[in-house]
Amino acid sequence: MNVHDKAYDLARAIKESSEYMEMKDIRAKVDADPSAKNMLEDFRKRQTEFQQKMMAGEMPPQEEMEQMQKLYEVLALNPNIGRLFDAERRLSVVLEDVQRIIAEPLESMLK
Repeated sequence: MNVHDKAYDLARAIKESSEYMEMKDIRAKVDADPSAKNMLEDFRKRQTEFQQKMMAGEMPPQEEMEQMQKLYEVLALNPNIGRLFDAERRLSVVLEDVQRIIAEPLESMLK
């Protein structure tokens, strides 16, 4: 058994999963709406900057964290963006499960 082949099989299975397909479909709908697309791109840019600060050990001010939360809530009011956020969450759960399953053999060796 080749581990790399199995990894490619897993990648293919993820791309064929209902969670991935739904997210891809909804993302296409968001991209087809210029206003929604721009709002989402702006949010993602801010989100990336926010995460980079946190990874650098810089804790953003409470006010900035609240602004991001409010922006998320406003964006989620857009039906397609809200559906996209939900679809991303569902796919994230699948990927977290896969990560946990993959890490299981290593955990048993480290005990």
